[in-house]
Amino acid sequence: MISPQELIERVTAAADYEDCIVIVKESTQANLRWANSTLTTNGVIEERSVTVIAFVAVDGGIASGTVTRTDVEAHEIASVAAEAATAARGAGKAADASVLSTDESVGSWRATHQPTGPEVFSKIAPALGEMFERSSHDAIELFGYAEHTHLTTWVGSKGGLRLRWDQPVGRIEMTGKSHQRSRSTWEGVATRDFSNVSIADIDAVIRQRLTWQAKKIEIPPGRYDTVLPSGSVGDILAYMLWTSGARDAYEGQSAFSGKGASKTRIGEKLSNHPTNLYSDSTYPGLESIPFIAASASGPMSSVFDNGIPLTRTNWLTGGSLTALAQTRASAVDTKLPFTPVGENIIMEVPGARGSLEDLVSGVKDGLLVTTLWYIRLVDPSTLLLTGLTRDGVYRVKDGEVIGAVNNFRWNESPIDLLSRIKAVGATEITQPREWAEDIDRVATPPVVFENFNMSTVSKAN
Repeated sequence: MISPQELIERVTAAADYEDCIVIVKESTQANLRWANSTLTTNGVIEERSVTVIAFVAVDGGIASGTVTRTDVEAHEIASVAAEAATAARGAGKAADASVLSTDESVGSWRATHQPTGPEVFSKIAPALGEMFERSSHDAIELFGYAEHTHLTTWVGSKGGLRLRWDQPVGRIEMTGKSHQRSRSTWEGVATRDFSNVSIADIDAVIRQRLTWQAKKIEIPPGRYDTVLPSGSVGDILAYMLWTSGARDAYEGQSAFSGKGASKTRIGEKLSNHPTNLYSDSTYPGLESIPFIAASASGPMSSVFDNGIPLTRTNWLTGGSLTALAQTRASAVDTKLPFTPVGENIIMEVPGARGSLEDLVSGVKDGLLVTTLWYIRLVDPSTLLLTGLTRDGVYRVKDGEVIGAVNNFRWNESPIDLLSRIKAVGATEITQPREWAEDIDRVATPPVVFENFNMSTVSKAN
């Protein structure tokens, strides 16, 4: 197999047109999976993807075309470079055309990919085995997995880009069931190397929640003060960020569109707390790729922006909307600053303190939801989402959990929820559940939302 660096050099040399960017991603993923408190599978997966982006002069401007392969062999290099050029000419003048970055370097370009492997689990494997043994003795069934991925990204161009980034990321997800599977709960932990993962803490959380489910309480749909853990807050905010394109808002096609002469809602107060929401490639524990590596153009990304540094973008500042995601090309059209999407999401409220348990202790009458799932968009104009609760909804009275209630379908807009924050805890690195495959670097606080809309009862467990 040709090394990523040599592959980039040879493809860009074969590109007989204005410029060519090649993005090579190599990843290894180690995983452990278990069911019924018994390890079932483990192994390591290796993957490579190669994206060749051609930039070709056409009448009136520049065109771009992209070809992506799982790998490119030596005899395919010339044909792949030519295929990308053909795709560019077929696409015609690019609406997102901007001046390409050149002669930039980041990282140890010549270093090889450092694979992850089973040894990454050595810190948790003994404790995991002990947890399995205890759960079997106590008639608790455990299902789940631990996985660790190491991704290396190289971005090279005919114009002199030589950029490299190594990204480790991992997580553990655990579902516990008991009493003939009539009780079920879930816990997840995000990690970079498993040094921060406590199996004992996961065990304690699962056992406590299964115990809470001993008492069943049927309640009707309605609006309840609702405590959401940090992971569920991350799930909701992720959807908001994914729909925050500046061009869509400017053209009146999103929940962030302005009224009257205001094309967007930038500057508008959205949160009743001084909430800060941002992406920052240097955030401790969530360090992420510090440059743009876009394999395709879209409403919030552009292949012409490849290589531009990613630092910090503030989406909300002090509770007010300060930016919407966009490319350099859309920034020209909207007359707003260039604000690229980063690879992490952080929400903070200055001065906020306390854990999930601390927030529960302050609720007089409400609900504790542990996870959300099957989140879908209902109304783009208001960003109204719907979804289900799963694996444990609990009744809270005078700061104490008094039992488990039925599941619900819920309907809420993240924008509306920001204006109904009743209490907020400390920001923590967290593991969302619904979007676990899509976002893996999130830091948010647990939050109490006032009058959260549990619209109908769900029979799902």
